[in-house]
Amino acid sequence: MRASRDCPGMRRIAAGSFAAARLERAVGFTSIASTMLASGYLGFARANARFLAFGFTMTFASSVGQTFFIGVFGPAVRADFGLSHTGWSAIYMAGTLLSAALLPWTGPLIDRLALRTYTALVCVALVAAAAFMAAVPTAGLLVLAIFLLRQTGQGLASHVGTTSMARYFDADRGKAVALASLGFAVGEAVLPFLAVLAIAALGWRATYGGAAAVLALCLLPAALWLLRRHEGRHREHLARLARQDHGGGERPSWSRGQVLRHGRFYLLLPAVLAPAFIATALFFHHLVLAEAKGWGAAWITGSYWIYALGTVLASLSAGPLIDRITAARVLPGFLLPLALGLLLVWAFDDALWALPYLFLLGLTSGITYTAATAFWAEVYGVRHLGAIRSLVVSLSVFASALGPLAMGALMDAGVSVEAVCALFALYCVFATGAMILALAGFK
Repeated sequence: MRASRDCPGMRRIAAGSFAAARLERAVGFTSIASTMLASGYLGFARANARFLAFGFTMTFASSVGQTFFIGVFGPAVRADFGLSHTGWSAIYMAGTLLSAALLPWTGPLIDRLALRTYTALVCVALVAAAAFMAAVPTAGLLVLAIFLLRQTGQGLASHVGTTSMARYFDADRGKAVALASLGFAVGEAVLPFLAVLAIAALGWRATYGGAAAVLALCLLPAALWLLRRHEGRHREHLARLARQDHGGGERPSWSRGQVLRHGRFYLLLPAVLAPAFIATALFFHHLVLAEAKGWGAAWITGSYWIYALGTVLASLSAGPLIDRITAARVLPGFLLPLALGLLLVWAFDDALWALPYLFLLGLTSGITYTAATAFWAEVYGVRHLGAIRSLVVSLSVFASALGPLAMGALMDAGVSVEAVCALFALYCVFATGAMILALAGFK
């Protein structure tokens, strides 16, 4: 039986939230610092500060097209255009599916274009996407706006930030991806709450317009400056590939076609796609979930830093483990924290339970950001990594399109939020079994 909702408890939470948040943040920052010192991150970060900052910048900028950011605009957009939950979810799905369909062609360009050129094109397109969202005139054109945001933000900006880390670092690939992925966590911790405040004060259009202006002024100059003197690193990368071609003992690189003919790939997909499907659905409908649980929009979005804390701790912990024992040994079981968090939403209503739920969700996300990216380079090589990752990202974007629609349709059909979360938890268990089977015997 689910625990009953505790209204007096919620009032006590509101009264003490700022003091508790201050204490919890201090504990969280101490844990992060200890993890970084114990794992050799600081020396590695100092030696590669500029390029790691580039990866962080691109993953942080991708927030503008990520569901955790777009999702907080949902109630205002639905009210402006008179859309139901299912209608808004269908628009989001259509735009996201179009993005998924294009990514297998736009993603591999990172294998052929200079990184500075590719990055500049992505940054300009991301600014244009945010500006178009701010000015979109009709519900029909929302599909185009969502497509542009998902393609340039969730798709290409994150693709640039993580693929470049996995490609240009070999022995310390796990650490590099983990540090660059902190951009996701910082965006998730800060931007949704700021967006809620800005929407309340300025409206949703002005908020997205402001995001476009900040990107235009800061993103492209910062990214290009951080890529100065990148040519030397690229020459070293080409030398490694040349040694590989001449039998240098490194793992051979697979083409995308070879990956698609690899049976293990299809056993991995249910687990690999689960975070995109489930977490996207949750973040897209978090304000609806909060209303159903009696938590309040400000409480759930103001607690996103708990999610970010879990993401950062898991990502930083996974990085050195990947470098020591491989991503294939780190990945199995990464969905279990997500399953447990979903069961907490199913079982309890008090607002305090939002905190462990978000933390557990963050643990799965942190491992996903680091281990999944490193895994493809580890198993299939780096020569065609852009093409392979763009395939996986495309499938993940497709899954992220289905998640909000599936959850919205279930809620419109009268299925409770708690029941939806229980179904998602069950899926995680079955997907974990398939991943364990796929990685059995892998070296």
